[in-house]
Amino acid sequence: MNALKKLVDKVKPNFQKGGKLEKFHSVFDGFETFLFVPNTTSKHGTHIHDAIDSKRTMVMVIIALLPALFFGMYNTGYQHFLAIGQQVSFIDTFIYGFLSVLPLIIVAYGVGLGIEFIVAQIKGHEIQEGFLVSGMLIPLIIPIDTPLWMVAVATAFAVIFAKEVFGGTGMNIFNVALVTRAFLFFAYPTFMSGDTVWVRTADTFGIGSGTIVDGYSGATVLGQVATAATEQVKLLNTIGNPIGFIDGFLGFIPGSIGETSTLAILIGAFILLITRIASWKTMFSVFAGGALMALIFNMWGPDTAAAHFPWYNHLVFGGFAFGAVFMATDPVTSARTETGKWIYGALIGAMAIIIRVLNPGYPEGMMLAILLMNIFAPLIDYYVVDANIKRRLKRAKTN
Repeated sequence: MNALKKLVDKVKPNFQKGGKLEKFHSVFDGFETFLFVPNTTSKHGTHIHDAIDSKRTMVMVIIALLPALFFGMYNTGYQHFLAIGQQVSFIDTFIYGFLSVLPLIIVAYGVGLGIEFIVAQIKGHEIQEGFLVSGMLIPLIIPIDTPLWMVAVATAFAVIFAKEVFGGTGMNIFNVALVTRAFLFFAYPTFMSGDTVWVRTADTFGIGSGTIVDGYSGATVLGQVATAATEQVKLLNTIGNPIGFIDGFLGFIPGSIGETSTLAILIGAFILLITRIASWKTMFSVFAGGALMALIFNMWGPDTAAAHFPWYNHLVFGGFAFGAVFMATDPVTSARTETGKWIYGALIGAMAIIIRVLNPGYPEGMMLAILLMNIFAPLIDYYVVDANIKRRLKRAKTN
């Protein structure tokens, strides 16, 4: 690292004011601060300096995402070979999934960071680090067969209209990754729903061979529940075998790349909590609100399969757990007061179940619930602070 630091310091004058590459100062600064902690300090006023900056925070979130990412890669290969009726080694399964997911990651980062670099150069600002996490989240919450050009268009739309127009990192109202998914969902619905988008069956990389078996279906569990004709629905995997809670918890089911394994997501949650990156209050209240609302529907809901879907299954199937851990806890778009975090999280969990049960056209629910509550997060904080002020004034008058 010392050799790399010396090399960076050697070329640094070229990018500073008066250097021949001065125009690319923002690009160099972003690269330098990604590698090393800046040694500049505040010159005016009183500031409290934390031991960790926002870039390191983003890196910790990416580390927490790795279990879900790696399992998602393996599950992509697993679902592929299960669909074509072929057994291959663990390595071949993972390699197939890795090669399938990697292009999505490259496109998301390439487009998103490219726009951020351009905007920073135009404004003469430092390159913000917020997209380090968004660029990883986007591939994890979309179907594996999403065309790359759609990922590029949706990412560009989200970065420009959900982030930059509001002022950049820290100023956006909506979660950028979820706006990307919402854009894809509403602009290209046939590529975001149905049976064919969740399992890649083409032998793209020449790993193994075979044909699709009879009875193949790539429908997600929530898709099966939403289209069920009766209260009781028998959940089936890709080749028609029954599945249950354990399958959803472990994640060997069709679905978005990073959302299938609740176990991998909870490992990431543990990392976020022990490093104090995410709020346990928001995270816990999402699960609590979802479980409570699901129980209410189980007891008094309409006579549909979604309403009678066991409350604990709601928590492990679909994007509920992933949204609770990595989306609802976004510090920019969520509630910031301690009491507000409880309210915000509980409303997300409850709203996700309400959408799932009452609107079969949106069987997932979590995406819309979080985006809706992003709008109300400032309002929640406002009333929490206002109530606190009134309590203090009342206490002061009493004394």
